[in-house]
Amino acid sequence: MFQQIYGWIQNITVYLIVTAAVLYAVPGKDYGKYIKFFTGLILILLLATPVLSLTGMKGTFKDIYKSSEYELQKRDIENVEELYRNSGLADYISGGESGQETGETEDAERMHGTGQISVGEIEIGEK
Repeated sequence: MFQQIYGWIQNITVYLIVTAAVLYAVPGKDYGKYIKFFTGLILILLLATPVLSLTGMKGTFKDIYKSSEYELQKRDIENVEELYRNSGLADYISGGESGQETGETEDAERMHGTGQISVGEIEIGEK
């Protein structure tokens, strides 16, 4: 029990020393308030660690974080994959011969040739 308390106090002490060194090393006072805010949040987590360990919530918070992080990463990968499929980059990389329609080719040539995009007539409201 005393070893855990000693380790906890030692972690907080090292953290405060490193925080003071970082605040001293940062030139200018513009970023000081942001660094203090961020380090304050980390200090709150360090102070809450023993309470979470005693109540058995430490493992629960880790599981929740890991599951939500996994879901976010999975969703990001799926979004990037969908964008890749819809963009036609695979066709462009393979030479542009497979699956590109004539309209897309003409639009691409028009954009690359002049550097401008032309817009047809736009009607707003009734005639």
